[in-house]
Amino acid sequence: MKFEYRYYGASTVSNSASATEMRFAPDTLRAPTHFVAQLNKHIPFREAISALHDVVVADQRYQPPDKTAYLAWRAQNEDPALAELIDRNADLRARMAPLNEELKELRAKKSLVLKPFAAAQSKYFDYIYKANFDAWVVLDPVITVHPDRVFFECFSRDESSYASLSCSHGVFDRVGDFACGTTNVDYSEGLYGEFQKIRDYKTTRLAIDPTGFQVATAGDPSFKEEKIDVPETWVRGFLQVSSAMNLPARRLDLHPMDVHNFCHLLRRKKERVGPRSIRFVLTPGEPIRALFEPWNDELVCRRSIYQGNAAEEIRIWGRRRLMLLERLIPVAHSFTVHLMGSGMPSFWIANLPDMQLTLGLSGWTANDWARAGQFDLLAPRGAVDDDSKSRIFAALGQRWFASADQLAADTGLARSMVESALTMYTQAGRVIYDLTQGVYRLRELSREPLPLDVLRFASALEEKAATLLAVQSLSEQASEALPEGGLRLRARSKENGRPYQVMLRLDADRRIVDGSCECNHYTQNRMHKGPCVHMLVLRMDQARRDATLDA
Repeated sequence: MKFEYRYYGASTVSNSASATEMRFAPDTLRAPTHFVAQLNKHIPFREAISALHDVVVADQRYQPPDKTAYLAWRAQNEDPALAELIDRNADLRARMAPLNEELKELRAKKSLVLKPFAAAQSKYFDYIYKANFDAWVVLDPVITVHPDRVFFECFSRDESSYASLSCSHGVFDRVGDFACGTTNVDYSEGLYGEFQKIRDYKTTRLAIDPTGFQVATAGDPSFKEEKIDVPETWVRGFLQVSSAMNLPARRLDLHPMDVHNFCHLLRRKKERVGPRSIRFVLTPGEPIRALFEPWNDELVCRRSIYQGNAAEEIRIWGRRRLMLLERLIPVAHSFTVHLMGSGMPSFWIANLPDMQLTLGLSGWTANDWARAGQFDLLAPRGAVDDDSKSRIFAALGQRWFASADQLAADTGLARSMVESALTMYTQAGRVIYDLTQGVYRLRELSREPLPLDVLRFASALEEKAATLLAVQSLSEQASEALPEGGLRLRARSKENGRPYQVMLRLDADRRIVDGSCECNHYTQNRMHKGPCVHMLVLRMDQARRDATLDA
């Protein structure tokens, strides 16, 4: 997928004894978006923007050991060793000795000749890492300006961690004229070092620079054009994060010292065997307990009482990514954790003064957001006509951010229809769910949004489910009403002549909460990678029945 950026100049941070100015160069190919103000929360912002950088450069994937020296040594020695084993004739060894010496001299000369090239190559990669960070991180951070907030979004290099820094306008003084919208910003490694110079005694000015939109010609030498072939996994990762944020979750409120204890334990010990997980033991009205496997070390969060209604245990993996939050512990007044379930994504929110940094972690490090699961399929899905979708999007455009209830009141449409439409726009990258504020926000991830006529099916799996539904693959259907408006569905689904017994549990908003099936997809993955095709068929059939009753 091609992303094209055009920046007027480059993002810079200038420091003096009394002032710091941060100037972010926006993408001039997008609609004008700018924001200029002075910071009043210097240290928390410095730590938060630095933590965001730590996420951008994070790569927790397994790095195999460098065996270059060993392989070179083996290549130099295996031929002589083999010859000695095959032929122990002293005369042959004597004849080999001068040849080995000559070969050694030739290899030394080769290394001497290639030494300038190796040094230049190393210097080049060091240069592009510092001067052209996009060569290492292919997707520039996204900044969105809203009437109440400015927020930055990014992904880690291994695509398993998502971060969003949301700053209310209370973080700033002297907020000038601003234009709401979303833009990519030029981001380089050099900015990180300059961020560390922010101090309380310095006047700090942040500018998403409006001058980038006041130029007359693209021939200006100050323009920097980039055409980046962005992996589809990056884009899909952003969309999956937005969908996962709106799923039902268990909420935990942790004291900063609890997060410190988590990080401290992980730094003190190195696991050699599995399982490498944190097991949260949640009992209503009691302190949250965290069991670190495989050592079985238990940390009791005595300052943090679980407020849920039911006792349960939830395990999460990829725990070393939590150390990305470590530098926020001194400036955060609390942490809020949203656990989707065992092996499912989790969201860790650092609550700072007038700011929140959200760290979204996929089920485990090797299972990045693009492959972590089809969480968009768990969201409510229903048939929404184009006119209703356009009305809902226009209502959100007028407000910039709103809850589903507010949009339902503005448009006069049913809340279920509004939720379904917002789900489609979320999957198109045009809307994001704000987990910290509980509202939907307008956020155009790409300059050219996907056409609505391709949004009916979020994936090939959902399209396959629609095909099975059309051939009436369900039989022996039964439904059971659950407390608080939920619904349990059972049926037998037939695919390629083979029947599967399938069960699905929906909440009051018709989101998939749980399910089971006899198919291979569910047997291998459970719900960790989203629902199987037979669950989707059952959910689509129920949505069609609901629509018939409403009519």
